[in-house]
Amino acid sequence: MSLSDKSIQSNIEPISLKNKGKQVTINKKFTAWPILQIVSYVLVLGVSIFIPQEQSVNLKPYQIFLSFLIIFFIGTYILSSFNKDIKKKVYYKAKLYFAIGIVIAVWDILTDKLNLLPLPFFPSIAQIFQSIFEDYQTLIISTAYSLRLLFLGFAIGTIIGLVTGVLIGWYQQWYYWLFPVIKAIGIIPATAWIPVAMFIFPSSFYAEVFLIVLCVWFPVAFMTSTGIGNIHKSYFEAARTLGAKENFLIFKIAIPGAMPSIFSGIYTGVSIAFATLIVSEMIGAKAGLGWYINWAKGWSNYAKVYASLIIMAIVFSIIMAILFRIRDRVLIWQKGLLK
Repeated sequence: MSLSDKSIQSNIEPISLKNKGKQVTINKKFTAWPILQIVSYVLVLGVSIFIPQEQSVNLKPYQIFLSFLIIFFIGTYILSSFNKDIKKKVYYKAKLYFAIGIVIAVWDILTDKLNLLPLPFFPSIAQIFQSIFEDYQTLIISTAYSLRLLFLGFAIGTIIGLVTGVLIGWYQQWYYWLFPVIKAIGIIPATAWIPVAMFIFPSSFYAEVFLIVLCVWFPVAFMTSTGIGNIHKSYFEAARTLGAKENFLIFKIAIPGAMPSIFSGIYTGVSIAFATLIVSEMIGAKAGLGWYINWAKGWSNYAKVYASLIIMAIVFSIIMAILFRIRDRVLIWQKGLLK
């Protein structure tokens, strides 16, 4: 192999990085992505500062946020030179963040700078940040109300779903009577039960909790019963041979063996619960993110609507990250098998 061939090969030689169990391949010629990521947000900040605006908006909260974001990216890039784990994460996400920065810059130009997209349906990012800055107290209170409602309904729905799933997956009689009920009720969206819930329960809060319980109960119960049913019978037969009783078979073999399926049901339940939460809070609630969206939409202030949606996305991402951490701890015996 000639010297020129070796140089070409060295330029295309892949760098293999692992991120959350995934194999990520990055070519050496693309190692500038973290720098381009920083440049893209410097560009966004430059667009916000130097290009004259056509819309009336307070740019200061937005520009402060962009400044802190740039400092954060620079800091992580510097730390990545000393820590391999940070380097893997930085290189894995750099292209995505770069693309987001370009999209934000284009959006700012089309809205705040050139006013090409019509208001109030297409507010600029700066207007969204202005809404968050102006209504931060209301948004904090609304987020707290929504989290209280979500956690209460999610906890009750998960417990009932686990109990129902174990009964269906373990006992034939329970399967005979309950599984048709799950199939009949589970396919109906929880929001379709709003009129019934408002009639049965004395307050809108209890009706909202009931709707979230209902939408979480079905996927958890179904996936729990499916997970128990998929456990190989040889495990139970071996335990019975050693003298294991029914309680041991259920709590030491059936439920632990069904944990991967149970977590799949929990993830599905959380996703549906968020959608149900927002819809249910639009009817009769006095606080919450769903109430805030409905209130802002009534005034045609879509910047506030998008602000609440961003907060919802952040809260949902945090909750899912916590659930993934819990799953990794509970299923540590499956390390290397989960993706």
